Amino acid sequence: MEIIKQRIEKLRSYLIKEKLDAFIIPSTDPHFGEYVQDFYKCSEWISGFDGSAAIVVVTLKEAALWTDSRYFVQAAEQLLGTGIKLMKIKAPETPSISQWLKSILNSGSVVGIDSLLFSKAEFDTYEENLAPLELKLSVDPFKIIWDNRPVLLNSAAKVVTQELCGESTESKLREINKTLEIKEEYVYILSSCDNIAWLCNIRGSDVPFNSLLYSYLLFGSLGTHLFISPDSIGQNVKNHLNSNNIIIHDYKDFFHFVINIDHKYLRLVSPSQISVNVFNRALLGNSSFVLDNIPGGVVGALKAIKNDTEIEGFKRAMLMDAIAWIKFWIFIEESLSDQNLQLTEFQLAEKIAYFRAECVHYSGESFSPIVAYGKNGAMPHYSPSESKPVIIEREGFLLIDTGAHYPFGTTDTTRTFAMGTLSNEQKLDYTMVLKGMINLSLAKFPKGTRGASLDILARGPIYSVGKMYMHGTGHGIGHNLCVHEGPQSIRMEENPVAFEPGMITSNEPAIYEQGKYGIRIENVLLCKKWKETSFGEFNCFETLTMVPIDKTGIDSSVLGSSEIEWLNNYHKMVFEKLSPWLDESQQIWLAEKTSNI
Repeated sequence: MEIIKQRIEKLRSYLIKEKLDAFIIPSTDPHFGEYVQDFYKCSEWISGFDGSAAIVVVTLKEAALWTDSRYFVQAAEQLLGTGIKLMKIKAPETPSISQWLKSILNSGSVVGIDSLLFSKAEFDTYEENLAPLELKLSVDPFKIIWDNRPVLLNSAAKVVTQELCGESTESKLREINKTLEIKEEYVYILSSCDNIAWLCNIRGSDVPFNSLLYSYLLFGSLGTHLFISPDSIGQNVKNHLNSNNIIIHDYKDFFHFVINIDHKYLRLVSPSQISVNVFNRALLGNSSFVLDNIPGGVVGALKAIKNDTEIEGFKRAMLMDAIAWIKFWIFIEESLSDQNLQLTEFQLAEKIAYFRAECVHYSGESFSPIVAYGKNGAMPHYSPSESKPVIIEREGFLLIDTGAHYPFGTTDTTRTFAMGTLSNEQKLDYTMVLKGMINLSLAKFPKGTRGASLDILARGPIYSVGKMYMHGTGHGIGHNLCVHEGPQSIRMEENPVAFEPGMITSNEPAIYEQGKYGIRIENVLLCKKWKETSFGEFNCFETLTMVPIDKTGIDSSVLGSSEIEWLNNYHKMVFEKLSPWLDESQQIWLAEKTSNI
């Protein structure tokens, strides 16, 4: 932990030199994605905490790290001895960053941020909440204090054909213009890499676990301009972009281009998706602008509603992924039947990727695999370690949450396996999680329903045994893009986005008993129109995931008849879809796993 203390002191020396009293360090990049290249892992470098979501604040005397419930246990372990205080987001005793800074700094103290790593919306909120402290836009201090900092890498772009995506860039732009209804000449400045990849029908691998390319895009009355590394653009991609009238620029030329846009063009930006740095450059000279306040931005909102081609692609991806899961599950059982064989979490994380790679269409994992045995399952975003192997025993729970990218879709599946005899409490917990997942799957709801209204369907059974989970129940999923995609969500907190047919969302209730075990069962749902009555339109969900659910831990006495019917029908569907792709022994195995309860 001494190296962490040394790094914090280097930052403090920088703060003194720059006349700053504190610095706020997010775990993001200039495009505000969930995953970032090593170059941007500044919060991890300064703190030693390697979870995907954290904000570190360093003052001249103190330091603290804010993270959410997915990482409370992990952060407590990794921050031990660093002098960095853990701040548990949403815990009653936890102050906000602004409250904490105002409680320890004198009025007029100066708080610095890297202007490329905070959105315009975030900057405005901090500036208001920190007053009377001063919020100062700064440059990246880690360019100076981080020795041997990793370099930024660029991958080769790939074209997504219309057979895979179902819609051309030209068609998408027409729909965007129709939605915006802007009458005057305008330029929309877009910096969200997944929105750009979707709009331009290209994919890459600049960002770990996401099929993205670091890029900016401008579209509107000036035409469509893509700013991207020249190293990413091969001739095939160049031809594709040219055929869609997309003008290619070097990524490094973006800021110069933005500053020099004629002032007659109205600027459109999404305040939550553009850095305050870019925002200020775009408005240099008091240019007029309009804020795109549609949740997720106009592009993100349209991207969230999958077309028929994308939906069929998701179903194909789920099928390919389920075949790998079947082979993987059989491997686990056969390996553990040998009492002399030791199997570790890390080996299993590698093994499921191995089975997926047998499919020629497999493009890589969609997030860092979660393979968590026993007490590790109580950490929602736990990652297995090769250097600290955990052996799978023949008792308790094994929680596995993994997903993959295919050119035609992205998957995200969680299953919790009973590895031996379970206690009555464990069986009840497992069944309540399953009950919650089924309840949400069965939902019928009127048009305009938001995720916060649906959330209780999954949480209710878990509340009924006096337990709860703090993370969301469901997140959107991108089409070979980001496994976590907005703007829709299913969670306790209010989100103004209503569910619409074509939205694809996870369904993952859970129970975590810290120091003991974790249980999570996750399927992927497609929102679709159910019926129209005199009361209006109603929607429902279709389950896309095709992986059997372990029946070993189920206490069927606490399931209702509709829940048992759902489970039996689900398993019937799984067997019918998968069995043609399996050999005879695998079919026999699957028939037992999908038999009625």
